Amino acid sequence: MGRLISVVVPVYNEAEGISKFLDDELLPTLMGLKYDFEIVIVDDGSIDKTLEKVRGAEIFRKIPCRVVVLTRNFGKEVALTAGLQEAFGDAVIMIDSDGQHPVEAIPEMILRWEKGAMVVTAVRKHNSTKHRLGSRVYYRLMKTMGSRDLVVGAMDFRLIDREVVDEFCRLDERNRLTRGLIDWLGFPQEYIVVKTKGRLSGKPSYSFKKLMALTIDSMASSSRTPLVVFGYIGGFIMVFSLILGLFILIEQYIMGDPLELDWSGAVAMSVFVSFLVGLVLVSQSMTALYVAQIHTEAKGRPLYIINKKRSFESGSGGGAKAGSRAGVRAGVDKKERK
Repeated sequence: MGRLISVVVPVYNEAEGISKFLDDELLPTLMGLKYDFEIVIVDDGSIDKTLEKVRGAEIFRKIPCRVVVLTRNFGKEVALTAGLQEAFGDAVIMIDSDGQHPVEAIPEMILRWEKGAMVVTAVRKHNSTKHRLGSRVYYRLMKTMGSRDLVVGAMDFRLIDREVVDEFCRLDERNRLTRGLIDWLGFPQEYIVVKTKGRLSGKPSYSFKKLMALTIDSMASSSRTPLVVFGYIGGFIMVFSLILGLFILIEQYIMGDPLELDWSGAVAMSVFVSFLVGLVLVSQSMTALYVAQIHTEAKGRPLYIINKKRSFESGSGGGAKAGSRAGVRAGVDKKERK
């Protein structure tokens, strides 16, 4: 076909299942398609034998592969960004290495792309009530925060056109949600429904704590709604307190307590002060979250650091060198001339 498709695979401590994913799932699927491929594996600071398993995989002898090793664990979102910035393809497919994203959907994604789709997003067909409920709560919350175009169940398993990749790489914020940034770019999307599978091995690296942190970062980086909400709450409390204070003043002191409520000034004051102090503390915590976001962006540190000595590549079968854009394109152009 002459068009290059990059497959970006972020990995982190996947030594037990990475060989099976690359050789038994991804390789047969790609070899059955008449396209030029490159594999970009981003190691997000693994501390097990993931790199050894990757280096010995059969896919390295069949398809041009590059392994980009980050100096430490920067997080999946940053690893995906690194992969997109290192990919050379006319289109890029992002897929997890744990086997949960069905590789069988790749041909359909490419077909949609060939027909003109710029973003093809896999939407999860939930396998359990737990996943369905958790996903719905997350997406409902994000929509409430202002991300109106989010589709429930949409995943990072996507194909995006080169134009979309180039625009994505211009975004430089540190606290990022890849799928949210791609949606923000505004390119039209097409969706395919897929059924996720179980992990090939091990346990999910995303703990509940990490998922909660990602949710909070997503809200703070994509919406000002929390600040506005607490502003409305503060205004409501002020009006309510004023009305209640006037009621106590009139009922207790002007009318002589006809309802016999016997309000204690100290008790009423304590309740109001405690409630307002709690509101102030919550509001300050939200403000601090936004200030922290600003502080992170203002430092201007690199999004990630590549360990060049540990990074490595395979050679392509057509003589192109996978480690350079010119080499990859030369291999594709050579096939076109033939």
